[in-house]
Amino acid sequence: MMASFLTGLVGSGIGPSLSPPLHEREAVHHGLHYVYRLLDIDRLGLDVGELVRTARRLGYDGLNITHPCKQTVIPHLDDLSPDARMLGAVNTVVFDGERAIGHNTDWTGFAESFARGLPEAPTRRVAQLGAGGAGAAVAHALLTLGADRVTVVDADHARAVRLAAELAARFGAGRARAATRDDLPSLLAEADGLVHATPTGMAHHPGLPLPASLLHPGLWVADIVYRPLETELLKQARALGCRTLDGGGMVVFQAAHAFRLFTGREPDAERMLAHLTDLVTV
Repeated sequence: MMASFLTGLVGSGIGPSLSPPLHEREAVHHGLHYVYRLLDIDRLGLDVGELVRTARRLGYDGLNITHPCKQTVIPHLDDLSPDARMLGAVNTVVFDGERAIGHNTDWTGFAESFARGLPEAPTRRVAQLGAGGAGAAVAHALLTLGADRVTVVDADHARAVRLAAELAARFGAGRARAATRDDLPSLLAEADGLVHATPTGMAHHPGLPLPASLLHPGLWVADIVYRPLETELLKQARALGCRTLDGGGMVVFQAAHAFRLFTGREPDAERMLAHLTDLVTV
């Protein structure tokens, strides 16, 4: 009998997400009956807690969690993996009997994507926009990969300060700090790279997260947004000659790790990367 799995994605404005076909196409190669639903909190009029409880009652095997629910979902879970507890952010929930367990595959997904897409990129000083759930995962990945210092900027400065303090406690004093948007000109002038970890640039949040005039050719630029793959930020950066990294690799590698958690099967990340290339050219 074919094994069956019911999964989904919880978030806001997730209509353009490619997670359903990414998961479902990989499942075909494993001989699985696999259904992946989009559960948009805006369209359904439900909060993340209600959706987690409803999914558990309906027999879901797991959920992916995206903006803006990666931190607000935590009080509605029964337990967290060590990574999710450490980061204070969840992007994957596995239903284990009566328990909902939160995991974080974002940080490993970004780490794999960065190592693959920007090999040997200098990371003496890295500026990061965004201190939410995705930002916490990305900053952790950068410091794990050996970045000397990550400076975090967020529209909510207090959130940036909290994240920087958590990172410094984990990785050592001086490895992370917070700055304000007013600091961006001087910050980017001396930075090796810029990581963008906010929703700006997504299909439902078009635009640039910072003035294009602050970009310069000596900067590498990584974006976690993948719909579209070429955000306005990356377009402007490439025009200047910057090395760039789109969000496609991160979404594939985090999806592969989530697929493993949901099914217990070993996904083929290279095949999933090919699926993504195919999907974004349709």
